[in-house]
Amino acid sequence: MSGDGLTIALAKGRILDETLPLLARAGIEPIDDLSTSRKLVFETNQAHINLVLIRSSDVPTYVQYGAADLGIAGKDVLLEHGGDGLYERVDLKIAGCKLMTAGFADKALPKGRLKVATKYPAITRKYFVDQGRQVEVIKLYGSMELAPVVGLTDLIVDLVDTGNTLKANGLVPLDHIMDISSRLIVNRASLKMKNQAIKELVASIEQAVE
Repeated sequence: MSGDGLTIALAKGRILDETLPLLARAGIEPIDDLSTSRKLVFETNQAHINLVLIRSSDVPTYVQYGAADLGIAGKDVLLEHGGDGLYERVDLKIAGCKLMTAGFADKALPKGRLKVATKYPAITRKYFVDQGRQVEVIKLYGSMELAPVVGLTDLIVDLVDTGNTLKANGLVPLDHIMDISSRLIVNRASLKMKNQAIKELVASIEQAVE
């Protein structure tokens, strides 16, 4: 985050496939192929804009601490992170899916404390507290669908796109928690120090979204 240049943190994985065409419409294209290069920092056709490619869950942290001026991350990741030190500026309307509970269609849930597996413990706790349910949240980093199948938990909370992975494991989506899409976030200090450059970039991205 040096000088007048801007660094944008991008998430690896599914979001990236929809992020790059959006940035291209805003006039920003990496010089190297992000899908084949082993680099983590990429120059673009805009001399003052660099891209960094990191794990989705790390994007808000890089932006919060000023290692990146801006970032693109899912609303799920932002809510779980908590939003300190950054502004959410634009709903990019890409990488859309739903955050839902899921479990067995034909199995009654226990009356007392529920066990729920998720990689979103903060969102999950809040959701069940708002429902008036006691819940034990077990944080997992992957293969969420396995937890109810082997009896580790009663439910999972996860992102649902097609629902095919749930179906393949005998589970069904149950309660809809929220719709998720990717957002453009900005570091608070950068917004003051590089106001004009960021305003112009945000405007071009907003135009690309429309």
